[in-house]
Amino acid sequence: MRTRLRTAATAVLICAALPLAACTTPEPGSSPSGTPGAGTGGAGSTSASAGKTTDSAPPSSSGGGQEASATPGQSAAQQLLDTLTLEQRVGQVLMMGVPATGAGASGLAIMKQQHVGNTFLKGRSTAGVDATAAAVRKIESTVSQRTTGGIGQFISTDQEGGQVQVLKGPGFSTIPAGITQGSWDPQTLEQRATGWGKELAAVGINVNLAPVADTVPASIGTGNAPIGAFGREYGHTAKSAAAGSSAFAAGMEAAGVAPVMKHYPGLGKVSRNTDVSHGVTDTSTTRDDSSLVPFQQGIDDGRDFVMLSSAYYAKIDAKNPAAFSDTIINGMLRGDQGFEGIVISDDMCDATQFRDWKYATRAKKFFDAGGTMMLCVNQDAIPAIANGLVAQAKADPAFRKTIDAAALKVLTVKDGL
Repeated sequence: MRTRLRTAATAVLICAALPLAACTTPEPGSSPSGTPGAGTGGAGSTSASAGKTTDSAPPSSSGGGQEASATPGQSAAQQLLDTLTLEQRVGQVLMMGVPATGAGASGLAIMKQQHVGNTFLKGRSTAGVDATAAAVRKIESTVSQRTTGGIGQFISTDQEGGQVQVLKGPGFSTIPAGITQGSWDPQTLEQRATGWGKELAAVGINVNLAPVADTVPASIGTGNAPIGAFGREYGHTAKSAAAGSSAFAAGMEAAGVAPVMKHYPGLGKVSRNTDVSHGVTDTSTTRDDSSLVPFQQGIDDGRDFVMLSSAYYAKIDAKNPAAFSDTIINGMLRGDQGFEGIVISDDMCDATQFRDWKYATRAKKFFDAGGTMMLCVNQDAIPAIANGLVAQAKADPAFRKTIDAAALKVLTVKDGL
């Protein structure tokens, strides 16, 4: 699956340097192939219409793209970015949630119309590997020259273990909670995580929104609603959290699945859950807190994804939740800790923490702060988000550069997988 992303990108680069007639537009199907309060997921209720697109129609040229040819010295990702329309670039920086049991007609239509470049399998499925592989193939069949420029998708799910395991049923292991995993020797955990990762890779999933790298102090324990209450942590010290999350991540990586270290800069010291509560604030974590150690370990190990917390951090940036904080994203994560990969949000559509902002405003604030990829589990919110980002990019050249930089980061990681 990871090789497939590179292959799709290479094919597009070749076509970008040739006359349009020399390339064949891929046909649909031709590409190879949450429990509230317990992790990412949820069902949306906002209605939106999605127009039908024709895969054989030429991509819209608004915002540029489609005319670029290879330039000496450019990276493959930059050359690929130059072939994309603005709408397709916006699609690359969004991850849309669809049911783990399979995307419906409306979801697929939104994915095509809005050029969505990344998908999250949400909720819960007990259907097993065969049904999940079929669901993934159905999603992949929407990826074409017309929708994403032929670029393969990051297809993700949330397979932590315990109460946060989206995919179950025949062919999928029953994964214990993080607190149990953390009691194992790191080598044992890595080996078992490799097996779990191979199950994901076999059905076409190439990103796992795990492991939890949060440190839940023993003094808080189950009083920590988002993590401790479900035993999602690997231990009660930064050292144990680093050992467990790093071993799990290494296993996923060995299986060909990109792990996601979450929830930066740590969600282990709050009492309430941002999925279902508003104004959730960490009042103790500092910019040099020991709880940053597990994330630093993941960064040092070369991980490509870090997921942001949605909480406020009173001692770091009291005015903005982490997803809107330049101090946290650029100052700490990119600056202090040297992370160069994809900064992905937690769900920003159904989470109660963001209720005060319209969807498009949430998106703009996230990218203005330095975010790379916005996760939205509510498919019906995607048109407002994508259209808002396109409109803002057309109106503001500086914001257009922000979107281009985020899209380039996504394409760079895809090209390297």
